[in-house]
Amino acid sequence: MKIRTYLPLFAVLLLLSFVSVAFVNEPETPESTGKIIKENVHEVAGVVADGEEIYMTRCLSCHMANGEGVPGVFPPLTGSEYVTGDKGQVIRMILNGLTGEITVKDVTYSGMMPPWGGFLDDQQIADVLTYVRSSFGNEAEGVSAEEVAAVRAKVGDRKEAWTIEELNQEENQGIPGGD
Repeated sequence: MKIRTYLPLFAVLLLLSFVSVAFVNEPETPESTGKIIKENVHEVAGVVADGEEIYMTRCLSCHMANGEGVPGVFPPLTGSEYVTGDKGQVIRMILNGLTGEITVKDVTYSGMMPPWGGFLDDQQIADVLTYVRSSFGNEAEGVSAEEVAAVRAKVGDRKEAWTIEELNQEENQGIPGGD
């Protein structure tokens, strides 16, 4: 299919993301809803709620509410080896964006993920990554603001988006000064 076939879909998704932002209320708390939010060593209720809110306003339009993405257009976060794998790699993706081809769950995607490092602070990036790494069936360790800060300091004033080939290089993995 040609890209023109997907343009109406992109327009609808973009419009929905703007509309969804207008209807975001204060995050619900376990006390106000009676719901129990899963807690473990890596997450607390506040981080999950903040991360979910950021996801719903920044990531939903491409990766969908269920984390499944749009087949052939936007990759899924559910069961993605990039989401649940190396923390340093996924932090770099959020900070500077991603461009070019990436294969997720045996499907190749080609596009551009926007950089969020100029819009989100270290705690917000940690919150959304902790949410994504522990939602949609994912069970990966959370991310701390200190880990994001260490990666941000390492990449410095890089302006261009990463390619997956760059991120697969050893020097672009892991948390500087950590594991």
